[in-house]
Amino acid sequence: MMNNAAVEISGLRVRRGRTQVFDGVDLVIPRGEITGLLGPSGCGKTTLMRSIVGVQRITAGTVTVLGEPGGSPRLRHRVAYGTQGAAVYGDLTVRQNLSYFAAVLKAPKGDVDRVLDEVGVRAQAAQLVDSLSGGQATRISLGMALIGSPELIVLDEPTVGLDPVLRAELWDLFRGLAARGVTMIVSSHVMDEALRCDRLVLMRSGRIIADTDPAGLLADTGTTEPEAAFLALIERDSRATGGPAAGSTRRARREASE
Repeated sequence: MMNNAAVEISGLRVRRGRTQVFDGVDLVIPRGEITGLLGPSGCGKTTLMRSIVGVQRITAGTVTVLGEPGGSPRLRHRVAYGTQGAAVYGDLTVRQNLSYFAAVLKAPKGDVDRVLDEVGVRAQAAQLVDSLSGGQATRISLGMALIGSPELIVLDEPTVGLDPVLRAELWDLFRGLAARGVTMIVSSHVMDEALRCDRLVLMRSGRIIADTDPAGLLADTGTTEPEAAFLALIERDSRATGGPAAGSTRRARREASE
């Protein structure tokens, strides 16, 4: 494994029933950066993230995470995974949710208070999660991922359905974590979030169609904003794979906004 790689994937194949989701994906994700997985719903982002954290059955290939096989018990305290939606118990208070997870992970004493402050929910610590707004519940779910100070945090569409202000606040938090050396993998189908990442992996139909950075994405496509860049990449990919040209711009625009 490369010394500066948090994740290294080689020849990954995943099959679900009769559907071949991945047919030989290769990818290297560097340490201490925010890598954005971007693409329309159904393109394979969640399957890729599940493969990285070791909860996805793979057909072939290797996934190495922080120098260990993906899903290894030795990664339990080093990798955190935030699924889509708020992964919390609604009938428990905020503090009870965090305390339970801290006990499971045998996290250091004081971790719950640290996380309450990091995600900005100390004032809601004694409230039942069911009484919170959707945005606050999302913060609690993120807080669960921060318990134990993991080295790699994998978040599946953490900003979906949130208002622009809360999305901006969460991205500021992600940036602060990366500044501390935490590796972040964040999936999204919101194209403007691409500019907030250090590295970009753009996916379509189970394939990686670009592995770049924000400046490189715009320069390579001759565009000035991420959605236009993704549209250009879809057009290029369609031509390269022999996809139908008629109506491709309309179809690409629909993909980019899904």
